[in-house]
Amino acid sequence: MPSYIYLAREAGSGREIRSTLEAASEQAAIAALLNRNLLVVSIQEKMARKGKTAGGSVPLADLVVFTRQLATMIDAGLAMVQSLQALAEQTTNKVMRDVIKDVCSRVEGGDGFSVALTKHPKVFNRLYVCMVDAGEKGGLLAEILARLATYLENTARLRKKVKSAMMYPTAVTLIAIGITIFLLVRVVPVFGEIFAGFGANLPAPTAYLIKISEFMQHSILYILPAVGAMVYGWFAYLKTKQGREFWDRTRIKLPIFGVIAHKICLARFSRTLASLIRSGVPILEVLNIVANTCGNVVMEKAIRVASGDIEKGDGISAALSKHPVFPTMIIRMITAGEQTGKIDSMLERVADFLDEEIETTLSGLTSLIEPLLIVFLGVVVGGIVICMFLPIFKISEIINPPGK
Repeated sequence: MPSYIYLAREAGSGREIRSTLEAASEQAAIAALLNRNLLVVSIQEKMARKGKTAGGSVPLADLVVFTRQLATMIDAGLAMVQSLQALAEQTTNKVMRDVIKDVCSRVEGGDGFSVALTKHPKVFNRLYVCMVDAGEKGGLLAEILARLATYLENTARLRKKVKSAMMYPTAVTLIAIGITIFLLVRVVPVFGEIFAGFGANLPAPTAYLIKISEFMQHSILYILPAVGAMVYGWFAYLKTKQGREFWDRTRIKLPIFGVIAHKICLARFSRTLASLIRSGVPILEVLNIVANTCGNVVMEKAIRVASGDIEKGDGISAALSKHPVFPTMIIRMITAGEQTGKIDSMLERVADFLDEEIETTLSGLTSLIEPLLIVFLGVVVGGIVICMFLPIFKISEIINPPGK
């Protein structure tokens, strides 16, 4: 549907309003404005352009700040349009600023806030829109936005912890690989030429290392593109339905890292479910949203099957207990929540508990990885150095072989 930019005056006060409006035609747009007691001064169709704001995405941190500040402004009694205009002026992210301005224009043009958010699905996902919609219908928009901001803050904090824990070992591993390749391609050949002048048999480890170095020298231009193609192919495979199912089934079964991945998905499931239930979203819609945001295909399928069982009359705990991907502790907490009528509070406690466990596991894993990486570097680099110095230790036997 085309969008029109208009300038109009209010019939009573004469105040000028400049905004946008979606309509089937220019005549339909004028008629809609007249129905709202607005006298049209000028109107023209808004031309589409590249880089449309609806196609952009923003960092989670910017979305958290926007949600928290908007909740504070709405709670203080500011009108929605004024709040959005103020946030658009102070945000430093260009994409976020354009999105807020577009949402503000749509709200000023008569759209509901949740309806305006749906025009930017890459910024405001279904969970966000449904919670806002529930807040608008229930007259608790400020409270819902505050809960949503808390949820996003917890999500951002957990994501930051995981990234921080993985950053150090990843960086050290890449540096170790780079050093190893440099030694094999640039340093070992120099020693190989020196040892070749001796005209004697080299120790087996040194001979093997020189062969590996020669192979790397002649094949490095083929190895690097091949490795790059393999990595690209792997990530392309993960984007397919079969690849995602395979990886999601496999990663939660991995030792140590699988436990962390499983707990992250469970924490996201519990916190999202608690937030939506507390916001008053219908349970079947809740489960549909949670299935799309849990981040694991195995859990997603289990939630959808459980949703069908709940629709037939089963309780939430009874429906989820049929699937081993949900541990007994979560099922018992949900059961207690159903019995006391505080299922959202129980799920929040579960999510907090899982977050603490994830943080503890990540801290222990980081502490364990550091000495392992040091040992790895020592074995790789030290092994290359020892192989190169073995002939020097036996230099007298190489230069003057026994029996000569």
